Amino acid sequence: MRVLGYMSGTSLDGVDAAILETDGEGVTGFGPALMLPFGAEERRVLVQATEDAIASDGHGPRPASFAEAERVIHDVHVRAARELLAQPDAGTIELVGFHGQTVLHRPERKLSIQLGDPDALAVALGVPVVADLRQADLAAGGQGAPLAPIYHAALAEWAGCARPVAFLNIGGVANVTAIARDGSVAAFDVGPGNGLIDQLVQARGIGRYDEGGRLAAAGTVDRGVVERLMASPYFTRTGAKSLDRYDFPLDAVAGLSDADAAATLTAFTVAAVVACRAQLGEAAADWHWIVCGGGRHNPVMMAMLAEALGRVDSSDTLGMRGDFIEAEAFAYLAARSVRGLAISFPGTTGAPEAMTGGVTYRG
Repeated sequence: MRVLGYMSGTSLDGVDAAILETDGEGVTGFGPALMLPFGAEERRVLVQATEDAIASDGHGPRPASFAEAERVIHDVHVRAARELLAQPDAGTIELVGFHGQTVLHRPERKLSIQLGDPDALAVALGVPVVADLRQADLAAGGQGAPLAPIYHAALAEWAGCARPVAFLNIGGVANVTAIARDGSVAAFDVGPGNGLIDQLVQARGIGRYDEGGRLAAAGTVDRGVVERLMASPYFTRTGAKSLDRYDFPLDAVAGLSDADAAATLTAFTVAAVVACRAQLGEAAADWHWIVCGGGRHNPVMMAMLAEALGRVDSSDTLGMRGDFIEAEAFAYLAARSVRGLAISFPGTTGAPEAMTGGVTYRG
Protein backbone atom coordinates (compact mmCIF):
# COMPACT_ATOMS: atom_id res chain seq x y z
CA MET A 1 0.00 0.00 0.00
CA ARG A 2 1.29 3.46 -0.90
CA VAL A 3 0.31 5.91 1.86
CA LEU A 4 0.82 9.64 2.31
CA GLY A 5 1.50 10.67 5.92
CA TYR A 6 1.46 14.15 7.40
CA MET A 7 2.88 15.78 10.51
CA SER A 8 2.54 19.39 11.59
CA GLY A 9 4.30 19.66 14.92
CA THR A 10 4.06 22.04 17.85
CA SER A 11 7.08 23.98 16.58
CA LEU A 12 4.65 25.48 14.03
CA ASP A 13 7.32 25.50 11.31
CA GLY A 14 5.19 23.90 8.62
CA VAL A 15 3.78 20.63 7.35
CA ASP A 16 5.90 17.53 6.70
CA ALA A 17 4.52 15.15 4.08
CA ALA A 18 6.01 11.77 3.14
CA ILE A 19 4.98 8.75 1.10
CA LEU A 20 5.59 5.30 2.56
CA GLU A 21 5.11 1.85 1.07
CA THR A 22 3.82 -0.49 3.78
CA ASP A 23 1.26 -3.11 4.66
CA GLY A 24 1.07 -1.76 8.20
CA GLU A 25 3.57 -4.35 9.41
CA GLY A 26 6.80 -4.10 7.42
CA VAL A 27 8.30 -1.18 5.51
CA THR A 28 8.86 -1.95 1.84
CA GLY A 29 9.77 1.39 0.32
CA PHE A 30 9.87 5.15 0.51
CA GLY A 31 8.35 7.67 -1.85
CA PRO A 32 9.21 11.36 -1.97
CA ALA A 33 8.91 13.69 1.01
CA LEU A 34 8.83 17.44 1.53
CA MET A 35 8.32 20.12 4.16
CA LEU A 36 6.03 23.05 3.28
CA PRO A 37 6.69 25.97 5.65
CA PHE A 38 3.92 28.07 7.12
CA GLY A 39 3.93 31.67 5.92
CA ALA A 40 4.15 34.43 8.50
CA GLU A 41 0.40 35.09 8.50
CA GLU A 42 -0.42 31.37 8.58
CA ARG A 43 1.86 30.92 11.56
CA ARG A 44 0.29 33.92 13.31
CA VAL A 45 -3.14 32.32 12.96
CA LEU A 46 -1.88 29.00 14.39
CA VAL A 47 -0.07 30.70 17.28
CA GLN A 48 -3.29 32.55 18.15
CA ALA A 49 -5.30 29.30 18.11
CA THR A 50 -2.70 27.65 20.35
CA GLU A 51 -2.72 30.56 22.79
CA ASP A 52 -6.52 30.49 22.89
CA ALA A 53 -6.51 26.74 23.51
CA ILE A 54 -4.10 27.13 26.42
CA ALA A 55 -6.10 30.05 27.85
CA SER A 56 -9.38 28.10 27.76
CA ASP A 57 -7.64 24.84 28.78
CA GLY A 58 -10.32 22.92 26.89
CA HIS A 59 -13.19 24.41 28.89
CA GLY A 60 -16.11 26.44 27.61
CA PRO A 61 -17.04 27.17 23.98
CA ARG A 62 -14.70 26.40 21.13
CA PRO A 63 -12.45 29.44 20.55
CA ALA A 64 -13.38 31.40 17.42
CA SER A 65 -9.75 31.28 16.25
CA PHE A 66 -10.00 27.53 15.69
CA ALA A 67 -12.06 27.93 12.51
CA GLU A 68 -9.50 30.21 10.87
CA ALA A 69 -6.70 27.90 11.99
CA GLU A 70 -8.44 24.90 10.43
CA ARG A 71 -8.70 26.76 7.13
CA VAL A 72 -4.95 27.36 7.23
CA ILE A 73 -4.23 23.74 8.13
CA HIS A 74 -6.44 22.49 5.31
CA ASP A 75 -4.93 24.80 2.69
CA VAL A 76 -1.32 24.01 3.61
CA HIS A 77 -1.96 20.24 3.74
CA VAL A 78 -3.61 20.30 0.32
CA ARG A 79 -0.76 22.36 -1.16
CA ALA A 80 1.81 20.01 0.36
CA ALA A 81 0.06 16.96 -1.13
CA ARG A 82 -0.18 18.53 -4.57
CA GLU A 83 3.49 19.51 -4.59
CA LEU A 84 4.49 16.06 -3.39
CA LEU A 85 2.28 14.17 -5.84
CA ALA A 86 3.61 16.26 -8.72
CA GLN A 87 7.05 14.72 -8.24
CA PRO A 88 7.95 12.10 -10.87
CA ASP A 89 8.41 9.25 -8.39
CA ALA A 90 5.30 9.97 -6.31
CA GLY A 91 3.12 7.30 -7.91
CA THR A 92 -0.51 6.92 -6.87
CA ILE A 93 -1.44 6.99 -3.20
CA GLU A 94 -4.23 4.81 -1.79
CA LEU A 95 -4.57 6.29 1.68
CA VAL A 96 -3.67 9.33 3.79
CA GLY A 97 -2.67 9.47 7.47
CA PHE A 98 -3.58 12.88 8.93
CA HIS A 99 -2.47 14.01 12.38
CA GLY A 100 -3.78 17.57 12.47
CA GLN A 101 -2.34 20.44 14.50
CA THR A 102 -2.13 19.84 18.24
CA VAL A 103 -3.08 22.93 20.24
CA LEU A 104 -3.69 21.32 23.64
CA HIS A 105 -2.81 18.00 25.27
CA ARG A 106 -4.38 17.11 28.63
CA PRO A 107 -4.34 13.31 28.83
CA GLU A 108 -5.28 13.25 32.52
CA ARG A 109 -8.66 14.62 31.35
CA LYS A 110 -8.79 12.32 28.31
CA LEU A 111 -8.37 15.42 26.16
CA SER A 112 -6.09 16.11 23.21
CA ILE A 113 -7.13 18.70 20.64
CA GLN A 114 -5.89 18.42 17.06
CA LEU A 115 -7.27 20.97 14.61
CA GLY A 116 -8.09 20.02 11.03
CA ASP A 117 -10.91 18.70 8.86
CA PRO A 118 -10.06 15.20 7.60
CA ASP A 119 -13.36 14.90 5.75
CA ALA A 120 -12.64 18.04 3.71
CA LEU A 121 -9.10 16.77 3.09
CA ALA A 122 -10.49 13.48 1.74
CA VAL A 123 -12.70 15.45 -0.65
CA ALA A 124 -9.82 17.66 -1.81
CA LEU A 125 -7.42 14.75 -2.39
CA GLY A 126 -9.94 12.14 -3.57
CA VAL A 127 -8.38 9.55 -1.25
CA PRO A 128 -9.60 8.10 2.10
CA VAL A 129 -8.08 9.89 5.09
CA VAL A 130 -7.41 8.23 8.46
CA ALA A 131 -7.46 10.67 11.39
CA ASP A 132 -8.44 10.91 15.09
CA LEU A 133 -5.69 8.44 15.91
CA ARG A 134 -5.30 9.46 19.56
CA GLN A 135 -8.90 9.47 20.67
CA ALA A 136 -9.60 5.77 21.30
CA ASP A 137 -6.43 5.46 23.37
CA LEU A 138 -7.34 8.50 25.46
CA ALA A 139 -10.88 7.25 25.99
CA ALA A 140 -9.50 3.94 27.30
CA GLY A 141 -7.28 5.70 29.83
CA GLY A 142 -4.05 5.92 27.81
CA GLN A 143 -1.96 9.04 27.29
CA GLY A 144 -2.81 9.23 23.58
CA ALA A 145 0.94 9.65 23.02
CA PRO A 146 3.47 8.82 21.83
CA LEU A 147 2.05 7.02 18.78
CA ALA A 148 5.20 6.66 16.69
CA PRO A 149 6.81 3.75 18.66
CA ILE A 150 5.26 0.94 16.60
CA TYR A 151 6.71 2.60 13.49
CA HIS A 152 10.09 3.07 15.17
CA ALA A 153 10.13 -0.68 15.81
CA ALA A 154 9.35 -1.38 12.14
CA LEU A 155 12.01 1.12 11.04
CA ALA A 156 14.59 -0.50 13.31
CA GLU A 157 13.84 -3.84 11.61
CA TRP A 158 14.14 -2.23 8.18
CA ALA A 159 17.52 -0.70 9.11
CA GLY A 160 18.80 -3.88 10.77
CA CYS A 161 19.48 -2.15 14.10
CA ALA A 162 20.89 -4.34 16.84
CA ARG A 163 19.01 -4.20 20.14
CA PRO A 164 18.77 -2.57 22.60
CA VAL A 165 18.11 0.54 20.54
CA ALA A 166 16.40 3.77 21.50
CA PHE A 167 14.82 6.25 19.10
CA LEU A 168 15.04 9.74 20.59
CA ASN A 169 12.76 12.16 18.77
CA ILE A 170 13.53 15.76 19.68
CA GLY A 171 10.78 18.04 18.45
CA GLY A 172 8.87 20.59 20.51
CA VAL A 173 8.68 17.78 23.08
CA ALA A 174 11.29 14.99 23.27
CA ASN A 175 10.10 11.38 23.37
CA VAL A 176 11.87 8.05 23.45
CA THR A 177 11.04 4.64 22.03
CA ALA A 178 13.14 1.96 23.73
CA ILE A 179 13.34 -1.44 22.03
CA ALA A 180 14.89 -3.94 24.44
CA ARG A 181 16.93 -7.04 23.57
CA ASP A 182 13.80 -9.20 23.68
CA GLY A 183 11.97 -6.88 21.25
CA SER A 184 9.64 -5.41 23.86
CA VAL A 185 8.85 -1.73 23.32
CA ALA A 186 8.47 1.02 25.92
CA ALA A 187 7.92 4.68 25.14
CA PHE A 188 7.12 7.98 26.80
CA ASP A 189 7.68 11.71 26.55
CA VAL A 190 11.06 12.51 28.05
CA GLY A 191 11.02 16.29 28.48
CA PRO A 192 10.82 19.66 26.75
CA GLY A 193 12.80 18.93 23.57
CA ASN A 194 13.30 22.09 21.50
CA GLY A 195 10.10 23.72 22.71
CA LEU A 196 11.50 25.81 25.55
CA ILE A 197 14.50 26.92 23.50
CA ASP A 198 12.20 28.01 20.68
CA GLN A 199 9.97 29.87 23.14
CA LEU A 200 13.02 31.61 24.60
CA VAL A 201 14.36 33.01 21.34
CA GLN A 202 10.88 34.00 20.17
CA ALA A 203 9.95 35.67 23.46
CA ARG A 204 13.19 37.68 23.40
CA GLY A 205 12.75 38.68 19.76
CA ILE A 206 16.01 37.11 18.57
CA GLY A 207 14.67 34.59 16.07
CA ARG A 208 12.47 31.52 15.70
CA TYR A 209 14.90 28.96 17.12
CA ASP A 210 18.56 28.58 18.08
CA GLU A 211 19.81 27.92 14.56
CA GLY A 212 22.82 25.63 14.58
CA GLY A 213 22.97 25.89 18.38
CA ARG A 214 24.90 29.15 18.01
CA LEU A 215 23.33 30.83 21.05
CA ALA A 216 23.89 27.81 23.26
CA ALA A 217 27.48 27.50 22.02
CA ALA A 218 28.19 31.05 23.16
CA GLY A 219 26.65 30.60 26.60
CA THR A 220 27.43 28.95 29.93
CA VAL A 221 25.12 26.40 31.50
CA ASP A 222 23.65 27.40 34.85
CA ARG A 223 23.68 24.02 36.61
CA GLY A 224 21.62 25.33 39.49
CA VAL A 225 18.77 26.20 37.13
CA VAL A 226 19.00 22.79 35.47
CA GLU A 227 18.79 21.10 38.87
CA ARG A 228 15.72 23.15 39.81
CA LEU A 229 14.01 22.30 36.53
CA MET A 230 14.86 18.63 36.98
CA ALA A 231 13.19 18.71 40.40
CA SER A 232 9.81 18.52 38.65
CA PRO A 233 7.95 15.37 39.76
CA TYR A 234 7.43 14.54 36.09
CA PHE A 235 10.97 13.15 35.87
CA THR A 236 10.53 10.63 38.66
CA ARG A 237 7.19 9.33 37.39
CA THR A 238 7.46 5.89 35.84
CA GLY A 239 5.42 4.19 33.15
CA ALA A 240 3.54 5.89 30.34
CA LYS A 241 3.55 9.68 30.49
CA SER A 242 3.19 12.55 28.05
CA LEU A 243 3.66 16.30 27.94
CA ASP A 244 2.23 19.39 26.34
CA ARG A 245 4.91 21.59 24.81
CA TYR A 246 3.97 24.38 27.21
CA ASP A 247 4.10 22.38 30.46
CA PHE A 248 7.42 23.95 31.52
CA PRO A 249 7.55 27.77 31.90
CA LEU A 250 10.47 30.01 30.95
CA ASP A 251 10.59 31.69 34.36
CA ALA A 252 13.60 29.67 35.49
CA VAL A 253 15.92 31.38 32.97
CA ALA A 254 14.41 34.87 33.18
CA GLY A 255 17.52 36.29 34.86
CA LEU A 256 20.03 34.78 32.40
CA SER A 257 21.51 36.32 29.27
CA ASP A 258 20.22 35.09 25.91
CA ALA A 259 23.22 32.82 25.37
CA ASP A 260 23.33 31.47 28.92
CA ALA A 261 19.58 30.83 28.87
CA ALA A 262 19.85 28.91 25.57
CA ALA A 263 22.78 26.87 26.87
CA THR A 264 20.92 26.11 30.11
CA LEU A 265 17.71 25.02 28.36
CA THR A 266 19.72 22.85 25.97
CA ALA A 267 21.37 21.20 28.97
CA PHE A 268 17.92 20.75 30.55
CA THR A 269 16.69 18.84 27.50
CA VAL A 270 19.76 16.58 27.71
CA ALA A 271 19.42 16.11 31.47
CA ALA A 272 15.83 14.91 30.97
CA VAL A 273 17.06 12.32 28.45
CA VAL A 274 19.78 11.14 30.81
CA ALA A 275 17.23 10.79 33.63
CA CYS A 276 14.97 8.65 31.47
CA ARG A 277 17.58 5.87 31.28
CA ALA A 278 16.50 4.64 34.70
CA GLN A 279 13.23 3.48 33.14
CA LEU A 280 14.69 1.59 30.16
CA GLY A 281 15.44 -1.73 31.83
CA GLU A 282 18.84 -2.46 30.28
CA ALA A 283 22.36 -1.42 31.25
CA ALA A 284 22.69 2.26 30.37
CA ALA A 285 25.93 1.77 28.43
CA ASP A 286 24.42 -0.87 26.11
CA TRP A 287 21.89 1.35 24.36
CA HIS A 288 22.34 2.63 20.82
CA TRP A 289 20.63 6.03 20.62
CA ILE A 290 19.20 7.14 17.28
CA VAL A 291 18.26 10.82 17.25
CA CYS A 292 15.56 12.12 14.92
CA GLY A 293 13.55 15.33 14.76
CA GLY A 294 14.80 18.90 14.65
CA GLY A 295 17.06 18.52 17.67
CA ARG A 296 19.55 16.48 15.69
CA HIS A 297 20.40 19.64 13.70
CA ASN A 298 21.68 21.32 16.88
CA PRO A 299 25.37 20.36 17.20
CA VAL A 300 25.57 21.60 20.79
CA MET A 301 22.69 19.38 21.82
CA MET A 302 24.11 16.41 19.90
CA ALA A 303 27.54 16.86 21.53
CA MET A 304 25.95 17.01 24.98
CA LEU A 305 23.94 13.87 24.24
CA ALA A 306 26.99 11.98 22.98
CA GLU A 307 29.00 12.94 26.07
CA ALA A 308 26.19 11.85 28.39
CA LEU A 309 24.88 8.75 26.61
CA GLY A 310 27.74 7.14 24.72
CA ARG A 311 26.72 5.74 21.33
CA VAL A 312 24.58 8.42 19.66
CA ASP A 313 23.84 8.63 15.93
CA SER A 314 21.71 10.89 13.84
CA SER A 315 19.00 8.84 12.12
CA ASP A 316 20.32 10.09 8.77
CA THR A 317 23.58 8.16 9.17
CA LEU A 318 21.52 4.94 9.18
CA GLY A 319 19.73 5.75 5.93
CA MET A 320 16.58 7.09 7.58
CA ARG A 321 14.90 10.37 6.68
CA GLY A 322 15.29 12.13 10.02
CA ASP A 323 13.10 15.10 9.13
CA PHE A 324 10.21 12.92 7.99
CA ILE A 325 10.05 9.98 10.39
CA GLU A 326 6.94 11.31 12.12
CA ALA A 327 5.16 11.94 8.81
CA GLU A 328 6.09 8.41 7.75
CA ALA A 329 4.82 7.16 11.11
CA PHE A 330 1.35 8.55 10.48
CA ALA A 331 1.30 6.91 7.06
CA TYR A 332 2.21 3.65 8.79
CA LEU A 333 -0.44 4.14 11.49
CA ALA A 334 -3.07 4.81 8.82
CA ALA A 335 -2.19 1.52 7.10
CA ARG A 336 -2.43 -0.32 10.41
CA SER A 337 -5.72 1.37 11.23
CA VAL A 338 -7.51 0.25 8.06
CA ARG A 339 -6.27 -3.30 8.69
CA GLY A 340 -7.56 -3.24 12.27
CA LEU A 341 -4.06 -3.59 13.74
CA ALA A 342 -3.13 -2.06 17.09
CA ILE A 343 -1.46 1.36 17.07
CA SER A 344 -0.91 1.90 20.82
CA PHE A 345 0.10 -0.42 23.63
CA PRO A 346 0.32 -0.58 27.43
CA GLY A 347 4.09 -0.05 27.25
CA THR A 348 3.84 3.04 25.05
CA THR A 349 0.74 5.03 26.03
CA GLY A 350 -0.33 3.22 29.19
CA ALA A 351 -3.56 2.00 27.61
CA PRO A 352 -4.97 -1.04 29.42
CA GLU A 353 -4.48 -3.20 26.34
CA ALA A 354 -3.26 -2.97 22.76
CA MET A 355 -5.58 -0.49 21.07
CA THR A 356 -6.74 -0.06 17.53
CA GLY A 357 -7.64 3.46 16.57
CA GLY A 358 -8.30 5.98 13.85
CA VAL A 359 -11.39 6.96 11.90
CA THR A 360 -11.48 6.70 8.10
CA TYR A 361 -13.02 9.67 6.29
CA ARG A 362 -14.05 9.28 2.68
CA GLY A 363 -15.38 12.76 1.94
